[in-house]
Order: sequence, then C-alpha cells, then structure tokens
Amino acid sequence: MIQVEHLTKRYGGHTAVDDISFTVEDGCIYGLLGPNGAGKSTTMNIITGYLSATDGTVTINGHDIAEEPAAAKACIGYLPEQPPLYQDMTVREYLLFVAELKGTRKKADRIAAVENACARTGLQEMEGRLIRNLSKGYRQRVGIAGALLGTPKVIILDEPTVGLDPAQMIEIRSLIHDLGKTHTVILSSHILSEVQTVCDRVLIIAHGKLVAQGTPEELAGKLAAKGTISATAQGERDAVLAAAATVPGLTDLRVTAEKGGEVSFTAVSESGADLRGALSLALAKAGCPVLNLRAESMSLEDVFLQLTEAPEETETTETKTNEQEAE
Repeated sequence: MIQVEHLTKRYGGHTAVDDISFTVEDGCIYGLLGPNGAGKSTTMNIITGYLSATDGTVTINGHDIAEEPAAAKACIGYLPEQPPLYQDMTVREYLLFVAELKGTRKKADRIAAVENACARTGLQEMEGRLIRNLSKGYRQRVGIAGALLGTPKVIILDEPTVGLDPAQMIEIRSLIHDLGKTHTVILSSHILSEVQTVCDRVLIIAHGKLVAQGTPEELAGKLAAKGTISATAQGERDAVLAAAATVPGLTDLRVTAEKGGEVSFTAVSESGADLRGALSLALAKAGCPVLNLRAESMSLEDVFLQLTEAPEETETTETKTNEQEAE
C-alpha cells in the first residue's frame, strides 16, 4: 500500500529524517514510535504530502506523492496532531464542508458520507453541537470522522490521544482498533502502552533514523536473544558491579535500584548463553549475597529504551529542533 524509500528531510544543516525505508502493507495497524523530536511528524507530513522530501520517494497505492499528489492524497485520510477544526461550525456543517472539499459533489452523497462517518466515530448525538463546545475527546472524533470522508484506503493519525484523559484515550484506542478492520492505519505516538495495545506492527524511529521494525513480539525476541538478566545483591554498588563485570560475556551493566544496602541491576549476555550461574558465583566470591536472579523477558518498553537511547549531546541537538519537527 505504501512504499517509502530512502526518505530524507533536511532543515538547513539539521537532518530531521535520515534515509528511512519501509513498507506498509494492507490491512494492518502500524505504530510509528519514537521519542519527541525523533522525526515522526516530519515523516508523516512527507507521506501525506504536507512537506516535500529532500531526497527519497513515497509511493501510495502506486502513486508517487511528488509526481501524482492528487491521486496519492485521495488514498489517504489524515488527522494531524492538532486537528484543523472550524470552531464556529457545528459538527455536521464542518463534516459536510470537508466532504465537499474531498470531491463528493452530490449533496445526497455528502449527507450519506457524513452520516456514515458520524456513526463510525460515535458522533450521532453531537452533529448539531458547535465544535468549540465539544470536549477534546469529541474534537478528536470529529477529526477522525473528517479523515474517513472520501473513503480513503489509509488512515494516518498523528498523536491521536495526546492531551486526552484516561477514559477518552481508551475510547479513541477502541475506535482506532475498529478502523483497523476496514482500513490500513498508521499512527504515531511516544506512548508505549498505546502502540502495544492497538498496533499489529511497529516502526521505531530515533534521531531521524529507522532503528527497528516488526511486531512487538519480534522486536522483543531479537533483543532478548542476547539474554537479559535481572539481579539483586547485597553490598556496595561498586563492589556488586565490579563482581558482575568479571563474568566473561556479560555486558551492559545498569543499576535499576538501590535501597538499604541492596543493589538491583540488569546485564546482557552478548552470546545469548545463560550466565546466571557464573554471575551468582562471582557475586558470592565477592561477598555480595544474591537475593534475586532471573532471566528477563523484554517488553516493548525495554525494546524502546535500548533502541532509542543516545548520548546527551545528541538529545540536546534534537531538542533544539522540536519546533521544526512540530512534535
């Protein structure tokens, strides 16, 4: 459905999106995941034709977004992070206006399309309300209803639950899940639980680069192959870490908690071998009794943290470009 090849976007000397390539297949919900300033919104704006790419191509249902913008955009329904709603219109007036903008010429067809979009997004009882009087959750629904008009094959949602309360977030996620039954959906988010709840596949972007893609289970499996160990031992921090560091093949030692003379940490077995026995022995020899020791299964949060961590100076550069990224 969507083919992105070597996509690059530069703002002066800053590269916001750096040589990204991926394919979006029909009938799946894709999560574009990454920290703020990673390049998610820039990528989505290029796919939807709101921004031009510096290099690379985006093809939507066989149409190049740069060479055939009208045909490509006709395949897409887009909800920006800040929906461009006309606050003084009623819900019905606004959606009829959007339907006309999208080329639905006959009035009867526009009315039918709006009624269908309102039914799918739970807006039937709000059609006569002014948009400015709606809660943020219902305004998001209006934006999604607008994206559905024109019968697009792909729905693209940029941070669809930002600023919503927990109840509204659950409602919007349920709506997105339902949309995935009839559309290909791409949503960007930095909320891990959101992506894990509704998405079939995940694309992780960090510092403008695509660092991983696959199902949450596939991503966890690839990293877990290295063998993550979680342990708690008694003793001074330096002594515990020094003892663990003597185990051959055990790397990436990270303290996760310290309390009452106990040190909790994680470590990675690069070869994938089970090094719990060797670690236990090394800690015992150093006089650091082991209180807890287990092999860890990785969550999407663990995957995200491992793939997106970067030096502080890189993060500072990213922060400076947040306004350009519109994230």
